[in-house]
Amino acid sequence: MQERQPRPRRSFIFTPGLRPDMYPKALASGADIVCVELEDGIAPADKAEARTRAMTLFEEPQADDGVERMVRVNSLRERAGIEDMRAVLASTTPPPALMLPKVRNPDEVRLVDDLLSEAGHSTRLHVIIETNAGLEAAHDIAHCSRRLEALFFGGVDMAAELRCRNEWEPLLYARSRVVHAAAGAGLDVIDVPYLDLDDPDGMRVAAEQARDLGFSGKGAIHPRQIAALNTVFTPSPDEVRRARRIIDEFEQANTGLVVIDGKLIEKPVLRDMYRILAIADRVAG
Repeated sequence: MQERQPRPRRSFIFTPGLRPDMYPKALASGADIVCVELEDGIAPADKAEARTRAMTLFEEPQADDGVERMVRVNSLRERAGIEDMRAVLASTTPPPALMLPKVRNPDEVRLVDDLLSEAGHSTRLHVIIETNAGLEAAHDIAHCSRRLEALFFGGVDMAAELRCRNEWEPLLYARSRVVHAAAGAGLDVIDVPYLDLDDPDGMRVAAEQARDLGFSGKGAIHPRQIAALNTVFTPSPDEVRRARRIIDEFEQANTGLVVIDGKLIEKPVLRDMYRILAIADRVAG
């Protein structure tokens, strides 16, 4: 697998696999990630049809427009998930990335990695941590595959598993563990969508809290939430200038650390600096 390339992941939105006509609209929404939905948003009786329609979307070459495309398959512990994977493996034009829901342990991710490798697919992986077992194994999950690029926090299912309210304070510990696991593996980490479409101020506060905790971005349930999310997770001009300076200093020094403004900065910081520049380039483009 190639090295993970930093890229903007400030916002994401789902588009239903049953409605391929909505896919172009989602791509034009301004979201950094568009995920074709085969799981919770699709009724059991419609999953086969949604799968077929979703796979058809990727038969055509995808535009190089800066939008990350992926498909959320069903859990691999369910028949629908196995059928989803069979379709991906049989395809000559598989989705660029898969979102794996309800992951409980690293073996689930390794299995998908092995199957994709056997099929010769370069498909990347994104994992949702939304079960108590997955939270317990988050560190091992984050380190288990070079295909893995981001962890997503699934707050609704997590709250149900933990028997707590789906609010910021009751889920703070769980969120923090997911952020910690992702940071330790050099992965991006994306927060659950804010579900009250009629409370834009509350969504912005929740996005700022997630950003300050270490999240790279946050989900949207409607396109009208995306602009605010992108604003919250876009670095300031000062942050962009600092990122360029740090990268320049490292490239000139050719060492594992540099001192800038009296502060020691080590090489692991570089990935975040490159991510900041990737976001700046996306905004400029």
